[in-house]
Amino acid sequence: MENFVFCNPTTLHFGKNSLDGLNNELQHYGKKVLLVYGKGSIKKTGIYDKVMDCLKELYAEVFEYEGIRPNPVFEDVDAAAALGRKHKVDVILAVGGGSVIDSAKFISITIPVHHPAWDFITRKAKPEKAVPLICILTLAATGTEMNPFAVISNPAAKFKDGYGSPLMYPAHSFLDPQLTVTVPRNYTAYGIADLIAHCFEGWFGAGEATLSDRFIISIVQEAIKYGPSLLKDLGNYELREKIMYAATMALNGLTMQGKKSGDWGVHGIGHILSLLYDIPHGASLTIVYPAWMKYIERKYPDRIGLLGSGIFNESLTAHESIWQIEDLFRSLECPVRLSETGIVGVNKLKILETLMLNKVSGANYKLKEEDLRKIVELFL
Repeated sequence: MENFVFCNPTTLHFGKNSLDGLNNELQHYGKKVLLVYGKGSIKKTGIYDKVMDCLKELYAEVFEYEGIRPNPVFEDVDAAAALGRKHKVDVILAVGGGSVIDSAKFISITIPVHHPAWDFITRKAKPEKAVPLICILTLAATGTEMNPFAVISNPAAKFKDGYGSPLMYPAHSFLDPQLTVTVPRNYTAYGIADLIAHCFEGWFGAGEATLSDRFIISIVQEAIKYGPSLLKDLGNYELREKIMYAATMALNGLTMQGKKSGDWGVHGIGHILSLLYDIPHGASLTIVYPAWMKYIERKYPDRIGLLGSGIFNESLTAHESIWQIEDLFRSLECPVRLSETGIVGVNKLKILETLMLNKVSGANYKLKEEDLRKIVELFL
């Protein structure tokens, strides 16, 4: 097991009506608030009004940036950062799912500087300070509410990548499962798939840490037990609660301790599918993971077999594990082939070229051009 230091500075406020404590925390950061959210769904569901009522009680001066896209882009980050910089905001309040919170993390480190957010991705610049960030999560999926990482894209450059800094941890994250009840079936399913994929990335990471592996198995089993039930009963608070908790634990560092890293090759490939075809993130992962496992099966059968045996509570070979994982994704109503998305005009060469342009590989299972070519063939 690798040596490690585990520090997670995000304060998590979890449970029914946890948003009632928002002002108790906001008041410590100042009166000028940059409110960041997506394309208006929070207004339809009433979450916006609830948040604005809180801010009015605080007599806050609110500057709004609306319109963060489901696959976030750096142009929105720069525009929102310019707004925050102009008004010298004290704190950022991000209300939404992973795309909004990821964007807000980049906004927090871009406001103090006078260069584009993309300079962080290209490593031309390194953040030295950040505007404090408070999050209100409305979609259980990415785990970004309790980690220091974010993903952003540059469509013109055909580039999408992740970035991390300790400065990007949210100061506080509010998770009320009631706020996820209005999430539609497909995005609920993609969120469940996303949390499972995060666990898989930890499982296939470099290094050996048996307790971390047990955490992984337990979190995936939670998703297996309650995910399909939730898709049949979207308004069930208790099921929403279980999935929301699992999604946060899947990527807050718990499953990675004692290892050198997760692998993240599958996420890298999935990001390219989202970049090129605007596929929801969770759906891209259910397309790629079975193909990736099939490709590495002959070299690494034991690790795949142990995963399947652990999460399904039966003795399985690698081959049997892969097919059961495909069936699991299907039970979550997620695609396991790119052809199942209905996208017209898929170009294999374009996918491969973009994978190579983005230098997609894995931290543990290294992928070269020929590897990527074969994986693409497997998920079409």
